[in-house]
Amino acid sequence: MLARVGLVGGLAFALAFPAMAAAQGNPRDQNVALAYEGFTTNADGSHQIWFGYFNRNWEREFDVPLGPHNNVQPSDPDGGQPTHFFPRRNQFVFSVQVPADFADREVVWTLTTNGVTEQAFGTLRPLYAVDEVVMSANFGAGGQTGFNPALVGNQWPVVRVEGQTTLRTRVGQPVALVALATDDGKPGPRGMSARLVGTSHFVPNSATGLRLSWYHYRGPGSVTFDPPQTKVWEDRRDGGESPWSAGWTTPPIPPENRWATRATFSAPGTYVLRALAHDGGLIDYEDVTVVVDP
Repeated sequence: MLARVGLVGGLAFALAFPAMAAAQGNPRDQNVALAYEGFTTNADGSHQIWFGYFNRNWEREFDVPLGPHNNVQPSDPDGGQPTHFFPRRNQFVFSVQVPADFADREVVWTLTTNGVTEQAFGTLRPLYAVDEVVMSANFGAGGQTGFNPALVGNQWPVVRVEGQTTLRTRVGQPVALVALATDDGKPGPRGMSARLVGTSHFVPNSATGLRLSWYHYRGPGSVTFDPPQTKVWEDRRDGGESPWSAGWTTPPIPPENRWATRATFSAPGTYVLRALAHDGGLIDYEDVTVVVDP
């Protein structure tokens, strides 16, 4: 899936100073900053330009529909970006495919939250090339040093939604969701020790081993999952109950690798729910669209 290209490090801590500043302020009065994560190269020579974001708030989530306040150019406005934004750091959230001859052009993501407009500029400059090692280090699979020999040869997990990918329901009426996820077993399950610090001076530290979460990617209201899903955002606080928080352990893989849940919606509209498979270092995802009637 990826060309084996190198990267000069630095992406993992590019937003460290805004994070520290936000921690000192009101947990709900900040905006969302955007991040260009780098690009990967496909077998046919095309490229995936990856974006993520940093919600400076600890408690506030945002819903920003596609349009003048949330757009990707030249996609105008839909580049596959989220419209629901979780707290804190969310890495490699989506990618925009560009041709091999994209040259020095740019993909630009623009987002306005809390009255502040931010932009991220995606390019194919060589220093932004990303491979599996870099992605794994940025997610934290390499531990606090950024590298773990167990990651050598790690393959991407594979996820597939079972059943229809377009569903219809009503407010308050749950829909059943099932996704199948498989992996090569690398890296194996490793929890976060209760004594470990969630972040070193250079890269995050996270639990490893195959996991899958259904989560709210787009849609105007709130979504409740039963059973609740593992957080997909980097909550590094003690007791944060995320793969990046001390004491968290990777749950056992369910029978037949089938992750099932039920989703209930608070408001009518069109939603996108994402099934994200994660082994701690590499990811795969597939989406389901749900039309919710009053």
